[in-house]
Amino acid sequence: MALLLAVWSVAALTQADTRILPGPWIVGPLIWRELIAGPMLFDIGWTLWRVALSFSLAMAIGAGIGIAMGRSPRLDRWLDPWLIFFLNLPALVLIVLAYLWIGLNETAAVLAVAANKVPTVIVTMREGARALDPKLADMARVFRMSRLARLRHVEAPQLAPYFAAAGRSGIALIWKIVLVVEFLGRSNGVGFKIHMYFQLFDVAMVLAYALSFVGVMLIIEAALFRPWERWATRWRRR
Repeated sequence: MALLLAVWSVAALTQADTRILPGPWIVGPLIWRELIAGPMLFDIGWTLWRVALSFSLAMAIGAGIGIAMGRSPRLDRWLDPWLIFFLNLPALVLIVLAYLWIGLNETAAVLAVAANKVPTVIVTMREGARALDPKLADMARVFRMSRLARLRHVEAPQLAPYFAAAGRSGIALIWKIVLVVEFLGRSNGVGFKIHMYFQLFDVAMVLAYALSFVGVMLIIEAALFRPWERWATRWRRR
């Protein structure tokens, strides 16, 4: 982070016009001002709400379909062309279609973001289901474990690292798509603010809102997703 700030500062000092690339000494006070007296917390809150809803929806749907495809070769053959199609469908197209079909509302925004993430979750969880150790499944049958016990003690621990990996990669993708959704069709949120200051060609405020939300996501990553991944893979270190 120190190196990033140093490179940014040097690049800003080489610019004759500070409006093109304002330095950290300009953007930093703007972030503080917007946090204390401006609407930044309100807009960050709305963006986080959309990220949380879209993430939960995408992980639930994607994990269910992915595990089913990994366990059933017939279902995998039937759904794989659909999966390839949605993996290659641009996010912008899904966002625009959602707004055209559903309207400029929260439902369209959340569904568009979730739809963009579901295919990547499916791919990760499908590989996790395919990697389940058949010897452990045989052991569970020999000891006549119930279906719930097999799920809890045999299958879930093996799938947990894949679920954590899908979550970590998913949150990084989802919040970027949420900003695009807000940029195109919402009246609040970080993406909306970036759109507003883009129209005013205010680079400093664009950087202030963008870097503020990047900082929020870095905190979430360090506080939530890294411990989650360590917990999910703890059985491998025993």
